[in-house]
Amino acid sequence: MEYKEIEALALSCGFSHVGKLDTDTIKVRKEVRDSCAENKCHAYGKNWSCPPAVGDLAACESIIRRYKHGLILQTRGELEDSFDFEAMIQLEKVHRKALNTFAKEIKKIHPDAVVIGTGACTICEECSYPGSPCRFPERMISSMEAFGIVVSDVCTANNIPYYYGPGTLTYVGCVLID
Repeated sequence: MEYKEIEALALSCGFSHVGKLDTDTIKVRKEVRDSCAENKCHAYGKNWSCPPAVGDLAACESIIRRYKHGLILQTRGELEDSFDFEAMIQLEKVHRKALNTFAKEIKKIHPDAVVIGTGACTICEECSYPGSPCRFPERMISSMEAFGIVVSDVCTANNIPYYYGPGTLTYVGCVLID
């Protein structure tokens, strides 16, 4: 499947912007992973898609380095103001749905594709970590931050806007494809 066809598939899944990703531009950074350990999202050590379960930075980087290309996947929305949490939550749901739909479809075409998203996996109401294996490992999507990635840096390095102006919010994911 050619890039334009994959881009069309991604857009049909609900993303507002799609751009080419050169995986050589992805820098895995310890300080990003360290911010995960601060547990501000309350998922650190509680979810298979998050640190430490997702693997150490070397393991995450080795996954990334198996691929040369990919796509950056964005969902952009409008906010009434910087306290419009309802719109933020709704936009995150739209982004997660697009990611899950896209992951299902792209893996039919590229079974080895790796989809990396935003935040902890939310497929299960309560994650089985650490007591039991992941119930849906084939559907789990880790976050770019869990992989140690500075999202804005990757967007900038690939000439894709990250900030679309005041009153906007953008959720970002990516897919790594051979």
